[in-house]
Amino acid sequence: MKDNPSIKERVLNPQEASGRANLATPSADEPLDERIITALRAADDKKAQNLVVLDLRAVATFTDYFVITSGANQRQVQAISDEVVEKLKHEGTRAARVEGYRTAEWILLDYGDFVVHVFDTKARGFYDLERLWREGKRVALPKEFAHETASSLRKES
Repeated sequence: MKDNPSIKERVLNPQEASGRANLATPSADEPLDERIITALRAADDKKAQNLVVLDLRAVATFTDYFVITSGANQRQVQAISDEVVEKLKHEGTRAARVEGYRTAEWILLDYGDFVVHVFDTKARGFYDLERLWREGKRVALPKEFAHETASSLRKES
């Protein structure tokens, strides 16, 4: 193939044209992108619940990873989103698109290589992205994010 593929070739063969063919089969020991770690830390700082990262490189062409998390209410969902945007902007990465901020039921932060989804608890259960994208590989998170979400409700004995 030519060194500089035409638009038609890039559309018809996106993996070859963009050099993504090597990324289609991720290795298990491959570290997460530092920007994703930053997004996870930012969400965790705002007490985000159930942090999940899905590796979609083998099943999607529009992004490499989904970062999925949730908050207990509209304010927390917006606070998580704000913190992710601020921390990544501080490190030089700006979101290409932000959707759903006003209603804060499902806020989508598109960074190109990865997309951060911040849900309220009810919407996360309804849309269930983990089920919809089950062909994607669930990424083992670093130990700092392995803690369970603490609940303010007492557990019945």
